[in-house]
Amino acid sequence: MEACAARLTAVSSLAEKGQPICVLLLARELEQFILREQAEDLLRSPGVVAVDPPRVPYGAVMRLPRSIASVLAAQQAKRLIKTLRANRGEPRAVVIFHPLQLPLAKAIVDACPGCEIWYSRWDRYELAYDASAERRERLAQLHSEAAEASALTFAVSDTLVEIETDAGREALLVTTPADSFPAPQIDGTVVAVSLGHLGWRTDWALLRAVAEKLGDRLVLLLIGDWHEDECADDPDFEACRAHPSLVWLGRQSDEQAARLILTADVGIIPFKLEPFNDAGLPNRILKYARLGRRTISPMLSGVTSWAPAVTRVANADEFAAALLEQSGARTRPDAELREWAIAQTARRQNGPLWQRLEELGIARDS
Repeated sequence: MEACAARLTAVSSLAEKGQPICVLLLARELEQFILREQAEDLLRSPGVVAVDPPRVPYGAVMRLPRSIASVLAAQQAKRLIKTLRANRGEPRAVVIFHPLQLPLAKAIVDACPGCEIWYSRWDRYELAYDASAERRERLAQLHSEAAEASALTFAVSDTLVEIETDAGREALLVTTPADSFPAPQIDGTVVAVSLGHLGWRTDWALLRAVAEKLGDRLVLLLIGDWHEDECADDPDFEACRAHPSLVWLGRQSDEQAARLILTADVGIIPFKLEPFNDAGLPNRILKYARLGRRTISPMLSGVTSWAPAVTRVANADEFAAALLEQSGARTRPDAELREWAIAQTARRQNGPLWQRLEELGIARDS
C-alpha cells in the first residue's frame, strides 16, 4: 500500500517532509471512488494525501478472526506510515469512508501520537443489499465503533446526521458536490433524433460539422446499431463517436424508440448525397411525423414525396440553422403533421395495388 504521490503531484504541490498531514483512506482507487470530487477538493491542499485500498481488500480483512485482522492491520499501518513519513509528513488525521477501514485507521492512530480519526458517513453501510444478516450485524458493530472513535464525523444528509444524533453522537452535514458533472446550455438547446442504420450511408462529415457548430446547443439521440466495420479509418466517424452532443443509444424496440422520439424536437436523415441514397424515401420520416416531429434532410430527391414533413437543407450551416428553428418543438408537437402521418396507412398507400387486384378479379380481403 502506497500513497498516490504521482496523482497528488498533479493536484497540489508536495508537502514538506515532517509537516502534519491528513490521510484519506480511499475505499476505491480515486478514479472509481464515489466521493472522488470531495476527495479531489481536499487534495488541493499539500497537506492532504490520498491512499489507495490495500492489496488485501478491506472486506477480506473483516472476514478474518479479529486477532489476525488486527495483526494484518498493524502491518499495513507500519508500511504506510513509513512511506508517508519518508515522502509526505506526519499523520494528524486519518479519514475513513467505510467502517471496514476502521482497523487500519486505529492502527495508524495507535502508531502516531496526536493523530485522530475522521469518519465519512455517506451511506447506511450496515444495510447493504449484498450483505448477509451476519455481515450486516458485523458492519453495524464496526459502524458504532467507528463513530465512537471518530473525532469528526460528517454525513451527506440530514437523515444520516439525525441517526447519529439519536445515537448520542455528533455529526456535521457535508453534502456531496457534482462539480465535474457536465452542465450543458439549457436555453436554446435543440434535441434531435436519428432512427435507423448508422454506417455506410451516414454522412459523418455532415454530422461532425453540425455538432461542432452547435456545441452545447445540440443533443442528438442516435437510435440504431452503429457499424464500426463500415466506418473504419473514417476520422469524422471517430469524431462523432467522441462528441458529447451525440448520444449513442443502440437498437431499441419500436415502443422504446417512439418514446425517445417524443423527447426530441425534430428528426433527421443524416444520409450522404449519393445516388444510392438520393432516390429513396426513408420510412423514418413517417415515424417522426406520427409523433408530430418534422424531419431535416440533406437535398435528397426522394424525400420530396413526403414534402409536408420535410425541410431540405444544402449544407451543414443550413442544417444547424434548421435544427435550431425546431428548438422547443417537443413541447408543441405539430398536430396537423401527426394527423397527416397517421392517415398514411398501408391500406391507403396500397390503393393502386388493390385497384389492380380487383381488375384482375382477385378478391379483396374480407
